[in-house]
Amino acid sequence: MHEVRQVANLAPSTQTPAALEENQTVERALYGDLSAFNQLVVTYQRLAFSVAYRMLQDEDAAADAIQDSFIKAYRALHTFRGGVFKSWLLRIVVNTCYDVLRTRQRYPADSIDEEPGEDEYARQLVDDTESPHDYAERMEVSELIEHGIRSLPADQRLALVLCDVHGYAYEEIAEITGAAMGTVKSRISRARARLRDFLLQKPELLPAGLRPKRE
Repeated sequence: MHEVRQVANLAPSTQTPAALEENQTVERALYGDLSAFNQLVVTYQRLAFSVAYRMLQDEDAAADAIQDSFIKAYRALHTFRGGVFKSWLLRIVVNTCYDVLRTRQRYPADSIDEEPGEDEYARQLVDDTESPHDYAERMEVSELIEHGIRSLPADQRLALVLCDVHGYAYEEIAEITGAAMGTVKSRISRARARLRDFLLQKPELLPAGLRPKRE
């Protein structure tokens, strides 16, 4: 138990109140407080599902993967050595999803025609000042972007989602995926290029400023 308390005290004192509160929750979980761990599950289950769904392209498979991941995380709490708990947890989620993909022995890009159950780009607040036409146009663009993301190879899709959807820095993505920094940057760059090419196949759906200029 002494080792656990040392690990929990590694966090710098300059952290925000929210970060300090989470560290206290993590510390209680490390001491075997199941309710504290359940609190962490509630905090991160939506994020975990979003990542798992985009990797596996199947709601049931994603739900099973995050359930397995949280069980693995609880059993592996003694291996947590400080740092950002969210990144540590997502590393487990990502590895679990890769296990599923290896079992399938194929990438999930074949399921591009599936409708997503978790749509981070399209799930936006309705603007009361927005006309029905503009709203329909925005939803159509959002759906096109989602299809483009699902067309990417799994590694590129994961890096792009972590960076551009969830706002992780390159260093955090490298920690979560276990990839080198150069590999992370390359995957994101290639994913953005492929997504741009995908979107340009239907330029009429893009905002005027993003459409290719006619010669």
